[in-house]
This record gives sequence, C-alpha cells and structure tokens, in this order.
Amino acid sequence: MAMKRLIQQIERVLAFPKPKPGAAREPAMDWRVTLKRRIVVATALIAVWAVGIQAKLVYLQVFDRVELEARARAQQQSTLPVPATRADILDRHGRVLATSAETESIVFVVPSKVADKAAAVAQLCAALADCTENEPQTLLKRFTNPKTAAYARVRRQVSADQLRRVAALDLNFVGFEKESRRYYPNNELAAHLLGWVGAENDGQGGIEYAYNKTIRGRDGQVVIQTDARRKVFSRLEHPPTPGSSLELTIDRDLQYVVERELHAGIVANRAASGSAIVIVPHTGEILAMANEPTFNPNAGAVSADDARRNRAVQDVYEPGSTFKIVTASAAIEEKVMSVDALIDTNPGVIRLAGNRVVDEYHGHNYGVLSFTDVIVHSSNVGAIKIGFKVGARRLSDYVRRFGFGRPASPDFPGENPGKVWSADTLTDGGLASMSMGYQVSVTPLQMLSAASAVANGGEFVEPRVVRAEYRNGRRIVVQPRVVRRVISADTAATLTTIMEGVVEAGTAKLARISGFTIAGKTGTASKLIGGRYSKTDNYASFVGFLPSRKPAVAIIVMIDSPHGNGNSGGVVSAPIFKRIAESVVRQLGIAPTVNPNPPVLVAQVREGARIPTVSATRTPAVNLVADAPPGTVPDLRGMSARDANRTLANLGISVRMAGDGLVVAQNPPPGTPVEAGSLCQLVLARASTRSSASAAHP
Repeated sequence: MAMKRLIQQIERVLAFPKPKPGAAREPAMDWRVTLKRRIVVATALIAVWAVGIQAKLVYLQVFDRVELEARARAQQQSTLPVPATRADILDRHGRVLATSAETESIVFVVPSKVADKAAAVAQLCAALADCTENEPQTLLKRFTNPKTAAYARVRRQVSADQLRRVAALDLNFVGFEKESRRYYPNNELAAHLLGWVGAENDGQGGIEYAYNKTIRGRDGQVVIQTDARRKVFSRLEHPPTPGSSLELTIDRDLQYVVERELHAGIVANRAASGSAIVIVPHTGEILAMANEPTFNPNAGAVSADDARRNRAVQDVYEPGSTFKIVTASAAIEEKVMSVDALIDTNPGVIRLAGNRVVDEYHGHNYGVLSFTDVIVHSSNVGAIKIGFKVGARRLSDYVRRFGFGRPASPDFPGENPGKVWSADTLTDGGLASMSMGYQVSVTPLQMLSAASAVANGGEFVEPRVVRAEYRNGRRIVVQPRVVRRVISADTAATLTTIMEGVVEAGTAKLARISGFTIAGKTGTASKLIGGRYSKTDNYASFVGFLPSRKPAVAIIVMIDSPHGNGNSGGVVSAPIFKRIAESVVRQLGIAPTVNPNPPVLVAQVREGARIPTVSATRTPAVNLVADAPPGTVPDLRGMSARDANRTLANLGISVRMAGDGLVVAQNPPPGTPVEAGSLCQLVLARASTRSSASAAHP
C-alpha cells in the first residue's frame, strides 16, 4: 500500500496539462508510460536496497553482535593476567620451606612503537643469548599480530644478566615488569615433598601441585585500552588475591637428618637409589620423607626426570619379608595358629605346584620353629605354611585392609597404588609368593602405613603431610583421619612382641638402640629385571617403630640395589634406621624405656636400718608364666630379660635392668599394685654367679 501511494504521488507531480480545444492534436506519445515504468523500477530498487540495509543492520546488531563485540574489544583493549603471589609453605614449627619474592623478570614490547620488527627480534635474541631455534619466528608473529599491538610478552623469568643486557639496548619500545618468583631457601631439602613451580606460576610436583589452587590464590588482570592509532590511553589494574599458606607436618631438622643418613647409607652400600620416611603412627603425620637421588627445586624445570621422581610414593617394589607382618597378622587375628605353634621348615626348602622350589635366604635350614620364630628368623618356608593355613581369600582381605592396592594419602596425587592379586586369581603358587612378600608391589609409604597400623593398636590412619592451613588470618587444623580398624588391639600387641624379637634376637640386631625397645621387620627381595629375578640386585628394607610399646615414630628405610659388604635388609637398611632413630629420639626428646634415668628422689633412711639382701648363689626357679592378681606387679624372678621386659611392657611399666642372665630380684616386689608409668628395677644374674644383689634397691 505504501508503494502504491508513492507511485500515485509521483504521477500527480509529473502530470502534463491537457491540450486546448481546437488545438492541433499531436501524434500519440508513449513517454509517459515509459517514464512511469522507469520510476517504478527505480523505486523498487531503492526499496530493495533499503530492506537489505535494514536486514544487514538487524543481523549485525542481533545475530552477529557477540562476535563483533569480541573483535572490537580485541582491537581496542588487551587483558593481561597478573599472577597472584604464591603463599608460603612452612614446616611444623613455622620455618619457611618455600616462599615467593617479587623481582623484575618479565620483558615485554609495545609492537606499535616498533618500526623494524625483524630487527627488534634479532636485537632481543642477541641480548637474551639463549633463544631457541623457533623463538625468533614466534616473537615476530607476536609483534605483527594486531591483537598484541599494545603489549607483547617476550620472556618470563629471565636472569639478572639477561635483564641487564636487554636494558643496555636502550630501546624505547621495551619494558620490564615485576613478577613473583618461587624460592626454596633450603635448596634440596624436602624437594620431592615440596615439588617446584613452572614458568606459569603453577605447581609441577609435590605439595606445590597437590595444593596448587590453595597456594596460588586468584590471579588479577590489567586492562589496556588503545585508540584507533593503537596508542594506549587507559590502563586499569585489578589486583590478584594471594593464596593460603600451608603448615606441613614436616620437621625441617629431622628432614635434614633423614636425607643425610639416607645419602650416607646409599654411598656406603653403593646403591642405586633409596627412600626413607618417618611418621607418627597415631596421627599419620609424616615428619620426614627423603629420596635419593634428589634435585634442587629452585631449578626444578631443568632437573632430570629421574631425580624429580618421589620414589617413596611413586616407585613400587616387592617388599619381601617385611610383608610377613600382614601374613602373621591375618593368622593371629583369624586364630588359625597360635604364636607357640610349631612349624617344621625342614629341609629348608618347600616344593610347590609346577615343580617350583622355594628355599630359605642363603640356604638356611631352621628346622622346627615356633610361629614367633618364623617371623623372628624370617623363614620363607614357615611363612608359606602360615599363608596356606590362612588361605587365599582371608589373606587377600587382610592385604586390602592394610591399605595395599590403593593410594595411601590424598596429599600425593601421583601416588602409585601398587598391585595386589585378588583371591579369585590367586593360585597356590601366588599365595605362597604373597605370604613371603613376593608377587605383590607396594610403595615405601604403603609399607610404613601398614606397620603403623600395628604400632598404633590396629587402626589404619591416613598418612598426611599437611598439618594446617592459614586462611583469612585463621589457622585451620587438619584433623587425623582413621580410615578403618585393621586388626584388634590384642593382635597388634602380640605382633609387636614378635617384632621386638626380630630386633633383639633375629635379623635386625643392627637396628638396636641402647635404652629403647624397638619392634621391626627386615625385608630382602630379589629385583625383577627383564622378567627374571636378579641374583645380584636386591631391594633391602627395614620397617620398625619405637618405643615399641608406646610408639612415638615409625620409620622405613628402603634401598634399591645395594652392592656393599652385604645386600640384605638387616645389613643394609637396619643400620640406617638406627642412625635415623637415634637422631629422632634426641630431637623429639623421647625418654628411654629400658634403664631410664631415675627421678631425683630424697630418701630418709633411719640410722641402723638394715637393707635386706638376697643371695644369688642358687639357680632361681624358672618362672615362665608370671602369675599375679590383676592390676599387680607379677613375679618376674627366673625370667629372661626378654620375657621380663615383654611382660612389663604389656603392663605399661618401664624397666631398669642390671646384670646379665635371669631375673633374681625385682623392685617393686610381686603383688604390688601397678601404677601407670611406674618403674620396675630388675637384677639379673647367671646361674654360676656367687655374688649377692640387693632385692630392695637393685
């Protein structure tokens, strides 16, 4: 309708006057029709043009709006991230293990000010002196990109020498910015636990990676706006939000000791590598975790991959006899065998299905052993017979209960879960292998966690390395997490007694420390190389805890391929354990449990009072079972030092001994009510001794 009205108006304007009457009639003309047609065509074209413009505007404003706005922003402004300052990582006493410091280490260019971009790239690479083969081309593309006309980053984290050389060029289009750089003041100390930080301010390993979001914080940004000539006229900064500091369970001094002793042990035994961990059994707090070889996290990006690997949680190995802890626990808990049961290990070998023969370490023949002595002397034949009594299904269940086959801690995202066989796929040969610590792969942390479950009375406590987080000015403590009960407290106590025998009279005599009772287990497993067990390379390990009855710490030492004077866990790893444990008890102030220093007491003795004595000229009656009313001190006379110490330890009584042989006198006397933390003094003598000893004050 609008078009029709428009045509009518045009016709009225262009209408010619009619001829006067009597005037000569001109020949008929069709120009009006022609003009009318042309006008109609022109009007239609104008209408189509207008509709097209309207349609295009609608498309641009409605359908293509988002893309055009993005392109406009890219042309008019640049948004650059400002990394947040990473928070500190502290040890359990608040000492800094990792921190951040601001330094001028970013070089950037304003490409709109660069006349000869190729020459500028050549100058910068000459000053940096370490441009890669492809870096000049990358920089040239960056300088010619319209989106980076106002700001183009050249290099992050440049050295002080490189900054000085670039500054000496005195180029008006080059600038420098500060950035936060990660600094590890103790260099290699706890490197595998801490990890390192990459060029983009992200954690690349250890705690830096596991808690990257927490430590890093939230990045800020800088918005740079430019005009049509690419000149900067506005710069708006949104500051970053710093991260939260973490307080670790690590003790810096103990970490140093563990790393020092592990390194010394590996050098002395000419070993390939090793790991050592110290943990608090009741809380799961890791006090130290060391690996060898190690690296400097200040130069983590250029360190060798092999050196950066946290072997304590990433490398798996067949544990050997340390795994017999699991086999013995299952047998005791399920009551399939008593600790006094006799097991015939003759003739030192056992034949399995498929004509497979398993023998004792170094060809020993232990003969008939009690259940306890099978573990004390680490008999393979005895362990296999115990495993057969337990059965594949029950043993597999206890293997899972002790935490094998799954990651032990969420603080180590790269932790290897290891490998265990299910009961359905476990043949008799597999059951025999698992019973003595083969055909199962574990990490050192998993093996230590299992031993800690025995130490703390039967509970699997999740290992952890983060003790607290400092957030918004508050210290948020990470609470211990008890995952499950593995064995009963009675089973744990019985197994502790057996493990004490391993240290006192078994394969771990080199782990003994004067003044402390220690429970532990050695392990020696041939290394699987190329699908066959090596005859020269072993995994030598020792895991133990002390004081055995009130454990303050549990420690594992695992050495890979020692080639020194020996290659067994008792010869290689037990002495390293001893040196670490001696430093631990001094550092933590753990009081001796055997012959402790007596309290300072002032005693009144009446003049002329007689101190009773007892003669040791006769052989005391052997009292293998200390019968006494509940809650009282038993009669220990006639017992060996080992049996007496075990009996008192079960009652929570400290021991002070003098002499050798069997107990001939004790104080307090039998029947005395037991008091928590009390001290019992024992006098020991040989049967042929003809000396006297004091009964009241031994």
